[in-house]
Amino acid sequence: MSYKLHYSQQFENFKPTLLHIKEIFSKNSETIHLARNELKVIELEGISCVVKAFRIPNLLNQFVYAHIRKSKAYKAYHNAKKLESLDVNTPQAIGYIEFFKLGLLKESFFISKNFHYDFTIAHIRDDQPKYKKKVLEDFATFSYDIHTKGVWHADYSGGNILIKKEGEGYIFSLVDINRMVFKEISGYEGLENFNKLWFNEEDLTTIAKTYALHAKLDEKKAIEEILRHDKKLKERVLLKRKLRGR
Repeated sequence: MSYKLHYSQQFENFKPTLLHIKEIFSKNSETIHLARNELKVIELEGISCVVKAFRIPNLLNQFVYAHIRKSKAYKAYHNAKKLESLDVNTPQAIGYIEFFKLGLLKESFFISKNFHYDFTIAHIRDDQPKYKKKVLEDFATFSYDIHTKGVWHADYSGGNILIKKEGEGYIFSLVDINRMVFKEISGYEGLENFNKLWFNEEDLTTIAKTYALHAKLDEKKAIEEILRHDKKLKERVLLKRKLRGR
């Protein structure tokens, strides 16, 4: 079995460890997320890390990711480095490794430093804490800032935005970043990026007001736009669920 390995220069001492990441990962039991992919918190070289193991692709995609398109691990690492260059918070990338057999991509891993956060944006949506207005306003400011830098997170959803309380404000950090686009985002376009958060109308209105203030947009139209995109996605998702009998 062959491999492709890439790591940040400052983490050169990680190379021997990364080469054995499959064995290290399988022996560790600290799973923090298990769905299509699995994430574990593992101490590597004295540093608390998050190791993301991507699901082995189907046979067609094993060929595609090996010869035509970049793998999810590759994208996660290079998107993290791009965000770092733009001064956008994301857990610090250490490296990634891909394993191949007979010219097909099999296992792949992305390794980053563990970001110790207090909660995710999903907590604000689901638990509606008393401090939610401040968080939402700061979140809207953060979102506007990354949009001005051309960052479009294609899965800008509840669990992918980590939040840490710092002083009177909040720090936001992006994860699950292999699906990301870097492009110019102008005017009301950025308001569509909130449609996967599944917030209620009140919370979306709070976000729209702050975003409109920073972007110098008409407040009423901004609220209409964010609610329109939210409704459109929810209707599409609910229709799919209905057709599947769920």
